[in-house]
Amino acid sequence: MSERWARAMLTAYRLAGAAAYPLVGGYIAWRTTKGKEERTRRRERYGISKVARPPGPLVWVHAASVGESNAVIPLVRRIAGFGINVVFTTGTVTSAHLVREKFGDKVLHQYVPLDLKPAVSRFLDHWKPDLAIIAESEIWPMTILELGTRRVPQVLVNGRLSDRSFAAWKKRSFIAEALFENLSHVVAQSELDGERFRALGARPVSVSGNLKVDTDPPAVDEDALRRMQFEIGGRPVWAAISTHKGEEEIAADVHELVKKRHPELLTIVVPRHPDRADTLAAAFSGRGLKTVRRSLGGHVGPETDILLGDTIGEMGLYLRLTEIAFVGRSMTSEGGQNPLEPAMLETAILSGRNVQNFRDSYQKLIERGGARLVGDRDMLAGAVNFLLCNEAKRRQMMHAGVETVNEMRGALPATLKALEPYIYPLIVKARLEDGGRKNR
Repeated sequence: MSERWARAMLTAYRLAGAAAYPLVGGYIAWRTTKGKEERTRRRERYGISKVARPPGPLVWVHAASVGESNAVIPLVRRIAGFGINVVFTTGTVTSAHLVREKFGDKVLHQYVPLDLKPAVSRFLDHWKPDLAIIAESEIWPMTILELGTRRVPQVLVNGRLSDRSFAAWKKRSFIAEALFENLSHVVAQSELDGERFRALGARPVSVSGNLKVDTDPPAVDEDALRRMQFEIGGRPVWAAISTHKGEEEIAADVHELVKKRHPELLTIVVPRHPDRADTLAAAFSGRGLKTVRRSLGGHVGPETDILLGDTIGEMGLYLRLTEIAFVGRSMTSEGGQNPLEPAMLETAILSGRNVQNFRDSYQKLIERGGARLVGDRDMLAGAVNFLLCNEAKRRQMMHAGVETVNEMRGALPATLKALEPYIYPLIVKARLEDGGRKNR
């Protein structure tokens, strides 16, 4: 009965999507006005491409945004290195720029089609993928069902299920089973994630660790770094990165509290969404804090209180300017943000307690002494002050973070091993077809 009910629900989802398809143009147009879509590439969201499918085997890799894209870039590089064509889809403009920056024309980039049958079918008709690789928690029902109907193997890599997502799927376990039975393999980030996918009906499930650990540290413009370091000089610095609404106000409070002990203190605030920068700059200035916005090319002077990191793709710069970083979405919001990048760059990590989405990473960092959780503004101010005053403890946390990341590495080879049964036949096919073309 539950299986029939799941089929009925998914059929209803398919029909509702088909009915809504003619109406989504307004939504895409609105996103374009907000800079969330590229005007000249909007048709890709409907599964329409100007790019021809290349001959030979092709793997479709999908990652939602910048974080997920960064995680699978080494994996995509390896697959493309085997001579297999890759079409890499993402859902955001920033992640599209990242893919182009990392791969140029070596990998085809497209915006992911809307999870509506006409768009997904058109995309699959055009690209005809031999394998689909989905990153983390991108569970799109229509896409999964259409791939399943076409007998295209689909593998979820770096699989993750947050507490909230798992609870939601558990309430609809019959639907989860009907979807997850289409997955050929789930490669989970942690044992807990693996258990959750198994509980929802996924088979087989293996555990690789987090692919984000096997990425390179965020890059930096060395000239910009030298200029910023010269401007800052020997001032004490701490940073609040990937902050969400309410956490910037906490960072300003902490700045005012800690400045009483460290009069030359500079605070770097890097909001998760830079489009909030106008509001944040006005709020800081309203408190009498002298604020410099990175996006406007301002210079940090001796009187600067806040460096507002309102640019995209410069996290490597901001983290190299400090030895102490509070990682946001953990105090006023839930879930946390990725602590691995600051750990890679030898940063003492502070965080609120709401880090459910990165539980495994934080657990390992805390056990090794690379991170510390704080409960509120006053505890954060106390921790920042303590680390600024205690170089030995700060250095200990910084080194512990790097050591933890090094111990966690190995997700990429484990993921490649899980993918081997699906990738190897494509390698053989690519070599045979390439040999055939050369002999003509």
